[in-house]
Amino acid sequence: MAALAPVIDAVAAEVLADVPYGVEVDAVGDLGARFAVQAQSCWLGWPADLEPTLLAWMDDNREAARLGDPVRMREVAESFDAIITRLISARRGPQPPEDVTTELVRLNAPSAATLSGACLVSILRNWTGGDLGSLALCVGAIVHWLATHPAHQEDLRRAVDPELDAAIDEILRIDDPFVSNRRMTTRETEVGGCPVRAHQQVVLHWTEANRDPEIFGNPNVFSPETNAANNLVYGTGPHACPGRPLATLELRLFTRALLQRGRVELSTLSTPVRELPPLGGYSSVPMVLHAKTSPQGDAS
Repeated sequence: MAALAPVIDAVAAEVLADVPYGVEVDAVGDLGARFAVQAQSCWLGWPADLEPTLLAWMDDNREAARLGDPVRMREVAESFDAIITRLISARRGPQPPEDVTTELVRLNAPSAATLSGACLVSILRNWTGGDLGSLALCVGAIVHWLATHPAHQEDLRRAVDPELDAAIDEILRIDDPFVSNRRMTTRETEVGGCPVRAHQQVVLHWTEANRDPEIFGNPNVFSPETNAANNLVYGTGPHACPGRPLATLELRLFTRALLQRGRVELSTLSTPVRELPPLGGYSSVPMVLHAKTSPQGDAS
């Protein structure tokens, strides 16, 4: 993470440098998606010219998820597998690039045999496929909250890393883009008066859990310190998200770069659009960036 931080910081700065002051941009499509793809490509060592392909795949993946069409979802998944397969093949040839993906390809399993192609595709799919869309949705949720809570922008602009991380986690608890996960029960039990059989698939609804008034009181109240222990944005237990440190780093650096660039407001020309189930957050957050003002009222 320490070695990756300046690289991701540069990605955030580059994405935001293209945003003109006073002009409407979409925090999800124009900023979040580009940042997600470029940040991922940097840490995995994927070529920059793959960005248009990955952005198009993200659009296809979201559309397939909204439709819930298993045939279309399979086609989209297979198209992503094909992208990964090409990247793996390039790293099995002569003089492969020295990056995380090559390191994974060379990694030996406990049996001392290299990981199979199918296994490598599965690992990289889990590392990347879902995280691209999730990170973009997180950016949309964060930008929307900042724009609708302008009094917090200056405080978060000055916040140190742990404070900013806690604030971002709390923003995502209030409006959680990670809607749900499936789990398999290990034994017969009962949850909230509902009987659950052994080896039955159940769905954990993170968004609802993170807004449970019995745990959080008024779930809309922003209270990072109070709510941190019960925040389920990244799951809990043995299946908690292993990518949390990376996601935390990426969102911190993006948010800080955004606030350093200027003040965030929602556009008056367009309206934020909610993402459709099974996704969460916003599919579009039209925003406008304004130059910061100094205490004397001068633009800076």
